[in-house]
Amino acid sequence: MSTPLEDLFTVLRFPSVSTDSSRRDDTRACANWLVEKLRRIGLTTNLHETPGHPVVIAQNEHRPDRRTVLIYGHYDVQPAEPLAEWLTPAFEPTLVGDRIMCRGSADNKGQFMAHVCGVEQALKEHGDLPVNLTFLIEGEEEIGSPNLKPFLLANKELLKCDVVAISDTGMVGEGKGTFTYGLRGIACVEVTVRGPGIDLHSGLFGGSVNNPNMALARLLSTFHDPEGKVTVDGFYDAVRPLADWERDAWAKLGDPAAETQRLTGVPQLFGEAGYTDMERRWARPTAEVNGIGGGYQGEGSKTVIPRSAFAKFSFRLVPDQDPDDILAKVEAHLRKQVAPGVKVEIELGHTGQPYLMDPYSPFGQAAQNALEATFGGKPALIREGGSIPIVQAFRDVLGVDTLLLGLALPDCQAHAPNENYPVANFEAGIRLNQHLLRELAK
Repeated sequence: MSTPLEDLFTVLRFPSVSTDSSRRDDTRACANWLVEKLRRIGLTTNLHETPGHPVVIAQNEHRPDRRTVLIYGHYDVQPAEPLAEWLTPAFEPTLVGDRIMCRGSADNKGQFMAHVCGVEQALKEHGDLPVNLTFLIEGEEEIGSPNLKPFLLANKELLKCDVVAISDTGMVGEGKGTFTYGLRGIACVEVTVRGPGIDLHSGLFGGSVNNPNMALARLLSTFHDPEGKVTVDGFYDAVRPLADWERDAWAKLGDPAAETQRLTGVPQLFGEAGYTDMERRWARPTAEVNGIGGGYQGEGSKTVIPRSAFAKFSFRLVPDQDPDDILAKVEAHLRKQVAPGVKVEIELGHTGQPYLMDPYSPFGQAAQNALEATFGGKPALIREGGSIPIVQAFRDVLGVDTLLLGLALPDCQAHAPNENYPVANFEAGIRLNQHLLRELAK
């Protein structure tokens, strides 16, 4: 019989990168392993096909006299590149001190496997759970869950529940239980600036042809004022202001600016004036350039005017911003700023709604009780800057709130080389699962 840590190491070894078509078989193998694992612990489990990667559904016997809880996780992971920056093999879980180094250890395999192992332990000890339970573990979260909302719509009766629980967020610090009651949404777009039909000799044509690299640089510079405020017309029109109680509660968590600077390695923090580090990251919208390229990038010089240049944007959004509305405003901004002598092509990408719930609702209080029983002390109540698009979809389709119970630390390096997850947090997550199901059953 394998131990919880051995099971976690097994699932981590699958290079289930949903964005990489060459990893498709590895991703499916991970889903198949989860199906067998969940069957072995006593749940009725099935693999449901989608146009993309499959969804794993597992349930205990559902009785009408019990509350129903849906626990969500995702078995897909981010690409591991650049591999040269990893201190240990990216897909071979390795203990470094008290932390598991591996892609997916914190995001999200280590977190959802804590719930799987918690349920396994409870079933071994008690033969049953205090609630009707559904596990929903998908393989496309890292590409925006494009097939999950249609899956929810097609399986509303199967997935009917009273509340959703997810551990795919973070803790404010080591040993500090953290309840996330809000997430930023997201909207993505890619812009390509095209100039000449081919790369041109910069000596023969420089000065007569607009350089797409320069045109793109000027275009990007129009998105922020010198203090970091987004300058897209109407960008802030729908933003819901922070409540006074939120600003007070966050202020009591201390000032993490110095820690943020240490974690990021920047010489100083920079952002929208009038807001603290936490407020900027958790409750203010942003515009970021995630990728940029154009022209010759090899060794040495090659004196060309490139035929095109591109940039990839993501916009993190807050209640009550609508992603489609923001993308329309961004597209209008881009077209307004087009320089002479070039053309701009705009490709709208994936979106996700922002999410906000009342942390003092009955289910929110149950989550806080479970965190307090697991970690001791009152949990921190926060919003988080990242996006989990499916959270709002659960509300829209199933009509329920989602409890976000993070188990990753601020320096887990999710999406970066050397992603890591403390063994202590994995073990605490197993206990949290059992406290949570008991609290929700009351």
